[in-house]
Amino acid sequence: MTTIRAYAPADLPALHAINEQGVPGVSRETIESLGKWVSLSECLVAVDEIGRPIGFLNLVPPGIAAYTSDNLRWFEARGGNVNYVDRIAIDASARGQRIGEALYQAAFAACAGRYDAIGCEVNRLPPNPGSLRFHKRLGFEEVGSQAFVPGEKEVIYLERKI
Repeated sequence: MTTIRAYAPADLPALHAINEQGVPGVSRETIESLGKWVSLSECLVAVDEIGRPIGFLNLVPPGIAAYTSDNLRWFEARGGNVNYVDRIAIDASARGQRIGEALYQAAFAACAGRYDAIGCEVNRLPPNPGSLRFHKRLGFEEVGSQAFVPGEKEVIYLERKI
């Protein structure tokens, strides 16, 4: 049985290990940098029946200047009240169990009435077609793209109204 709860500081080592399993779908982080991003945001953690973290979704609201992401800046420049998904990562042992979907459903519920939409990016290069299919299945729609290093590092921006 999976439960979704708010982040607790004791989760950080487990979330860092989960994050590193998800590279390159998520950016590589040190434990310190991941701790910084989580401290600036609203982080939801999926735990198994014994309370062990098995996945997480980190949301960063607009206007957080300390969060140095070109992707968040893209959503801010576009306008609207959009809560940005910094990352979602699932432990390799728990993939395929709809934990990502449960995390997003919890995020949609947590953000309802506070934000107009949730925004995220999915890598076009290096390609991440599974993530793109997953997000579109949850109702995300493509709203733009950006090439950071043309032909090497490109993203597709997605948004889901809530």
